[in-house]
Amino acid sequence: MAALRHRKFFSLEELNQAIRELLARLNHRPFRKKEGTRASLWESVDRFALQPLPAEPFDLSQWSRARVNIDYHVSFDSNFYSVPYNLVHELVEIRSTPTTVEILHKGARVASHLRGRGHGQAITNDEHRPNSHRAHLEWTPSRMVHWAGTIGPHTARLFERIMNDKPHPEMGYRGCLGIIRLAQKYSAARKGRPSAPCSRARAATKASNRS
Repeated sequence: MAALRHRKFFSLEELNQAIRELLARLNHRPFRKKEGTRASLWESVDRFALQPLPAEPFDLSQWSRARVNIDYHVSFDSNFYSVPYNLVHELVEIRSTPTTVEILHKGARVASHLRGRGHGQAITNDEHRPNSHRAHLEWTPSRMVHWAGTIGPHTARLFERIMNDKPHPEMGYRGCLGIIRLAQKYSAARKGRPSAPCSRARAATKASNRS
């Protein structure tokens, strides 16, 4: 850089061009105590040992293990990530980077998700759901509570409690849908009957999500 100390540059491109010219001169200058130059050594030794640069930047990965829960999600870093539902109870490996979460089963990748930044968040791929759960996707929490309100206020509040007590919607939906299926067996005249047991369930210490 001493060779440039008396020069003035008015752009980064102009400075880089001057550095490239000096670099070429330095690389082709003969060594004082041995034959050759930096450029000739690179051609004869280094060039053939170099490997191509990777196509993507290196990501520092962390590995962990988890067992797939009954709701086909695994718990990782305070969030829940889905896997194909046929892997329930299976042991899987989790490869995480700052941006992604990959899940592997017996060395094969079975799921890939963007890494969640929240707490208690469920990241679910719809393709991982069994067909019975896919059919229930139209039942949003607000629709469930609205339907429960047609039975009675106790039923609506029980639905809210079931869903609020669970870390992600899949676990709460199961109990609510069970009550919906049960109520659909009654005629319109008897439809209000589930309200009484819902009132007793709310009074219990913990609401059950069994269908």
